[in-house]
Amino acid sequence: MIHSFLMIGQSNMAGRGFLNQVPPIYDEKIKMLRNGRWQMMTEPVNDDRSTSGISLAASFASSWRLFLNQKDDIALIPCADGGTSLDDWSVEGPLFQNAVLQAKAAQKISVLSGILWHQGESDSNGKKHLTYKEKLAIIIKTLREELNAPDLPVIIGGLGDFLQDGIYCQYFNEHHEVNAALIQFAKDHHHCYFVSAKGLTANPDKIHFNAVSQRKFGIRYFKAFQQKTDILEALPDEDQIIETIHQKPLTKNEQYELLQYQWAMGTIAADEFQTQLAKLT
Repeated sequence: MIHSFLMIGQSNMAGRGFLNQVPPIYDEKIKMLRNGRWQMMTEPVNDDRSTSGISLAASFASSWRLFLNQKDDIALIPCADGGTSLDDWSVEGPLFQNAVLQAKAAQKISVLSGILWHQGESDSNGKKHLTYKEKLAIIIKTLREELNAPDLPVIIGGLGDFLQDGIYCQYFNEHHEVNAALIQFAKDHHHCYFVSAKGLTANPDKIHFNAVSQRKFGIRYFKAFQQKTDILEALPDEDQIIETIHQKPLTKNEQYELLQYQWAMGTIAADEFQTQLAKLT
C-alpha cells in the first residue's frame, strides 16, 4: 500500500534549504509524484523554482517510515509555490485547481492520508491576518470536499520568528498575528494540528528555514500527524532522529540512484562511475 501526502503552501513548504548543508535522504520506499507516476524521492522534492532545495517533506516521510510504518510506501505530492498568498490559493485559482488535480491523480494509485500546509509570509502585512482564518477555512473545506475526504488530517506549520530580523522585515511586520490565526484555526477545525517553528533558524535571507531546520520541522510535522495533537515546542530528540535518518544504510537501488545523481552532476569521473556501477550489478 502507498500512503500519500499533499504538500501545499508557499516557499517554506516547497523548501529553500541549501542542498549542501545536510546529507541527502534516499529511501526507495519514499516516493514523489512526477507525471502521474511515483518515482523514488530525490531532493528538492518540490521543484517550483530554480532556487528550490531542502524542504520538510523528506524528514517527515522518513519519520513516518521510522516510527509508524516500515512496511508500506509513503508518497509526496508536491504542489507548493513560492511567494504565494492566500488569495493566490483561492479555490477558483490555478494553484488550488492543480493541487486538486494532482491529489486526485494520486488517489488512483495510493491512499491520500494527509495535507501538509505551510503558508503565511505573504499575508503578514496590510492587515491580511484579519481574514486569514476565514480564507483558509474555505480552502481546506473545499479541498476535503473535492477529494471526498472530510476527515483528512491537515498539518499546519507556524512562521519563523526570524522574519522580523531580515532586510525585508517590513513585509512581515504582522507575522505574529498570522501565527496566532494559524494556531486558532487548528483549534477551531477538526483533524487540524498546528506545528510550532520555535527555535528554528533561517538562511541568510531571514525568510526561509535553513536545511537543518527543515529537517527538524519535518519531524515535528510527523509527530503532530502521529499523535493527532499540536506541537508547540521543540522536540527533545530532534537531533537524534535526524542522525538516525541520515545514517540509514542504503539499499542497492538507493545506491544506484545516488550514483546516477553524482554522475549527472559531474562529481565523479566516468571510470569511477563504471567501477561503482559494476559493484552494484
